[in-house]
Amino acid sequence: MAKVTIWYDGGCPLCHREIALMRRLDTRRRIDFIDVSKEGGICPIDRQTLLARLHASENDVLLSGAAAFAAMWRAIPLLRPLGVLAKSPTILRVLEFAYVTFLKARPTLQRFAGGRSAR
Repeated sequence: MAKVTIWYDGGCPLCHREIALMRRLDTRRRIDFIDVSKEGGICPIDRQTLLARLHASENDVLLSGAAAFAAMWRAIPLLRPLGVLAKSPTILRVLEFAYVTFLKARPTLQRFAGGRSAR
């Protein structure tokens, strides 16, 4: 199984909690988590773009949004079935729709979670 790299906004309290959970579930240490909210992190694309959506690299392919989540899930044995299911274009479209809906609500949700607004 390939190593996966995840670029995430560690300044977002929701993202921070999600990644903390994924780190705990990543018992085989197949995911490299990179917090792009901190200066000096290696970014494969524009940092603001990375902060706006979750991004991943799987098998040297850059993914974003629901596809990035699916790559992360495939690297975690417990969540792998969900990640494999998300390879279906129909399932991935549904997940992407849910992710985009979440992104629209993210600033409000962050206020409830005690963090700063999305960029």
